[in-house]
Amino acid sequence: MSTASLIIIAIIVIIVLWLLLANIRVVPQGQAYVIENLGKFKTVWDAGLHLKAPFFERIAKKVSLKEQVLDFPPQPVITKDNVTINIDSVVFARVFDPRLYTYGVESPIAGLQNLSATTLRNIIGELELDQTLTSRDQINARLAAVLDEATDPWGIKVTRVELKNIQPPKEIEEVMTKQMRAERERRQTVLEAQAHQEAVVSRAEGDKQAKILAAQAERDAQIALAEGRAKSIELVYQAEADGLRHLNEARVSDSVLKLKGIEVLKDVADGRATKIYMPSDIASAISALGLVGESLGIGDATPVNRSPKPKAVDVSDPCCDDDEKGAGAKEAAFTSAMINMDVSDRD
Repeated sequence: MSTASLIIIAIIVIIVLWLLLANIRVVPQGQAYVIENLGKFKTVWDAGLHLKAPFFERIAKKVSLKEQVLDFPPQPVITKDNVTINIDSVVFARVFDPRLYTYGVESPIAGLQNLSATTLRNIIGELELDQTLTSRDQINARLAAVLDEATDPWGIKVTRVELKNIQPPKEIEEVMTKQMRAERERRQTVLEAQAHQEAVVSRAEGDKQAKILAAQAERDAQIALAEGRAKSIELVYQAEADGLRHLNEARVSDSVLKLKGIEVLKDVADGRATKIYMPSDIASAISALGLVGESLGIGDATPVNRSPKPKAVDVSDPCCDDDEKGAGAKEAAFTSAMINMDVSDRD
């Protein structure tokens, strides 16, 4: 082959390679290409490697299938109570049909913006200002439903709509600020009153519980004292009963009992009393003791002359001092008990 033929073949090969490389397309993930053949829609390329026919096919539009966030500028709307407010909304949408998105409307985003503004005016016009400020969820749901249905022929799916900001006039803001301040002051007053009421109730409840506990403690103390007193009395009577029982078991004679009686009289006449009354049977008791002593050979005894009923001995004479009064009281007691008795001690 000649050199000229080789050059022509090389040129043809280069042109073919260039055409092949120029018509090979790689569609990235999340996008779709709308392909036209001689100006007519042919197909939609999804993500991957594709080859188009040169000179006849062309890429009409590259469409993003990702969800888009469309932040529209504030729109002036009028509420039902004739208050003009500015509302800016955020629309979340995605393309679900690239063909409809390409051929359905000339400018889908501009159409969606205008549709959002008109729909928002219709919805806000049915609500008053207070309802508009407190019903954002309802407004978002209604707006999303209307936009989604309206944009289906455009191949757009509206997934969510949010009211970004609601800006009322400055006069309304001042009135709302005053209203909010008054409401907060009212709540503060109510809370303070409730706190005071709870404090008073708690204090009264505490005083009541304290009095109840004090009364219960006093009652328990009185019961304990009464039980202790009853127990002590019971023990005293039990001791006296045991003493009497032991005396009965010991079979104490009358002489011993009479001797104990005299010892009791001795304790009575200890000088503290001003007058001492002697029992009328003291002479007979001493006489019996003398007889017992005589029968046992204890000392010499002479007949005892019974005297009339003893007289009371007055030891309150002011001429004597305390020691003399005490000694005189004892001496008078035993002297009165042993009148006309002559008892001598044995060696």
